Amino acid sequence: METELLYALRDPAGVPSHPVIFLVLGVLTFALHIAAVQMMLGTAALTIWGALSRGEYRRRLAQSMVNVAKVMVSVAIVLGVAPLLFVQVIYDPFWYTSNVLSAWWVIGFILILLVGYTLLYVFYWRNTALATAPRARSTWAMIASVALLLVVGWIMHVLAQQMLHPEQWMAWYAPNGELDTSGTGMHAFHPWRFLFFIALGAPVTGALLVAYQRYFRARNDVDPAYLDWVGTLAFRLINIGGVVAVALGAAWMATLPESIARFGFSPWVMGALAGLLGFVGFAHWVRSRADSPWAYAVLAVGTLAIIMVAAAREALRWGMLHGIHGYNALDYKVNTDWYSTLTFFITFGVMGAGVLAYYLTVAWRAGQTRGVYTASAAVDRMGNVAIGMLVLWILHYFALGFYWWAL
Repeated sequence: METELLYALRDPAGVPSHPVIFLVLGVLTFALHIAAVQMMLGTAALTIWGALSRGEYRRRLAQSMVNVAKVMVSVAIVLGVAPLLFVQVIYDPFWYTSNVLSAWWVIGFILILLVGYTLLYVFYWRNTALATAPRARSTWAMIASVALLLVVGWIMHVLAQQMLHPEQWMAWYAPNGELDTSGTGMHAFHPWRFLFFIALGAPVTGALLVAYQRYFRARNDVDPAYLDWVGTLAFRLINIGGVVAVALGAAWMATLPESIARFGFSPWVMGALAGLLGFVGFAHWVRSRADSPWAYAVLAVGTLAIIMVAAAREALRWGMLHGIHGYNALDYKVNTDWYSTLTFFITFGVMGAGVLAYYLTVAWRAGQTRGVYTASAAVDRMGNVAIGMLVLWILHYFALGFYWWAL
């Protein structure tokens, strides 16, 4: 497809801030989103593993992991909105065309996600005492939930792949000269790429378990032997999962289109590889210090590694769309809108940080307390401030809407 036509498909209104801001934020928010997805898949897999087992420790871990899994689905959904919007803003000609080509799946995405999330709750509601019950109930619901959530991920994978091949759009839309307006096709996919991001769920979940076992060591009502077992499992997931993920990543790079094959040896890929290997190496260093605060740093280092992977992924997209098709997202017309830009950063940087700080403080102190946790006056004030910020944001949202409606 000619570059001029791609530029003609852009939004004539332009973008509200410099495109580089959207590129950087897209990388950061995608990294957080995919980490939540990987954590959800990993904890869901551990839940199924425990539900199908009679082992005391596996059942006990499954009881904890199903709680994490259901929360991570929500987190993944919330964090997935931002990178999707950033892609729509600067790569709109590619993203919207990809969506039209597979419109049936785009619409079905929501329904499949709803059913998958509901089935996870079906399992959760029917297994409130999974750790001590004679057997797990409705394990099929948890298995079906994971399967459907993987289908949701596959749909997004296909959409992301289709946007990278504008030279094939016409062949997909009108094969043999016959228009196909059904929107039911899935035209482009890369199994190694998909499996790479899924496999990262093992080391990411391992990092979570390292923090989990350290978190509960401060309490005297948790069996130390159980926590030792969790720690051993955690480092096994990091080691084996890390090796598998790197191997799948290498397969992905080795099977790139010939026009972009050299990207596999680019500094971006080498940086991502160094980040993943550094993550595994750091986890090895922490293993002998698993009962120290260093255990929490494994999650932080893992997050940095995922950000480096996300940066390499974005660089690959740039290399294909700019290097092959001549589309430069950085020369998008800028129509500066300071209000929306400041609203975004204040929402995430001030309100988001304040509310998250309160949640983390409560979670930390509650987990360190045996029995019922009673918040201190300082924590109560943090909660009041967090609620106040949420109320102000909601009032601002409706006030702005009514203002524009009244004009």
